[in-house]
Amino acid sequence: MRHVAEDLAQRLSFVRRRFPVAVNLGAHHGLVSRRLRGLGTIDLFIDVERAGRLLAQCDGPRVLGDEEWLPFRTGSLDLVVSGLTLQFVNDLPGTLMQIRRALRPDGLMLAAMLGGRTLHELREALTEAEIELEGGASPRVAPMADVRDLGGLLQRADFALPVADADTLTVTYDTPFALMRDLRSMGAANALNERRRTPLRRGTLLRAVEIYAQRHGAANGRITATFEIITLTGWAPHASQQKALAPGSARTRLADALGAAGQQTGENAEPPQLHKPVEPPVSKG
Repeated sequence: MRHVAEDLAQRLSFVRRRFPVAVNLGAHHGLVSRRLRGLGTIDLFIDVERAGRLLAQCDGPRVLGDEEWLPFRTGSLDLVVSGLTLQFVNDLPGTLMQIRRALRPDGLMLAAMLGGRTLHELREALTEAEIELEGGASPRVAPMADVRDLGGLLQRADFALPVADADTLTVTYDTPFALMRDLRSMGAANALNERRRTPLRRGTLLRAVEIYAQRHGAANGRITATFEIITLTGWAPHASQQKALAPGSARTRLADALGAAGQQTGENAEPPQLHKPVEPPVSKG
């Protein structure tokens, strides 16, 4: 979360404007909000969080609310940020559309969420151990979208100037058990409806830990865990924003811009010669 807070702060510092009203959607315990308030470009920053015990740790204005049911009217916000929350919503396309509608024209959304390679080591180890010992596998790690899919969702939600980029953060733990304890303590255990309802067998768990340590152990004896962080940037449409030119509206040829010789095109153009003609040898016999 600290890594995400610093990254969002850096990205927001490049935007040369003030934001009268901003929302931190899925504020957790307020770490991202505290970092972004320090930039001095946000007048009113509201933390929105569905867990009351987390919201109580936030500073400033707070709203107990669901990320999938935004309690803000259309066109009322200048900025929406979100740190490591959107991967947990059930209807991500619908949530992105609600965010876009809540933004004023030329308002900004800046959100970081976990991507598809997150915890791939744990997913592989659990799946292989379960197949090996139980003859089948149950989903143990929630599926997460990749950067290309998320870029498409931004366009689907009608964001202007959409950008999705990925960053990989590698964390090390003493053992896979330590990683699992962290996930459970932070409330990120398996919440899938399709999960197997019976507890994971002890033998299967020990085999998964063995596979994990064998394949993803570091030189110092610890194990590695990957977190792929995908950052989404999108603007509510506005007439002042840059737009692509219509096809055929260019006034300068690419060949002229590059200082290269042009070549005739169309029906009257001569076909290009792919190979230099070779004169047949003359017999001296």
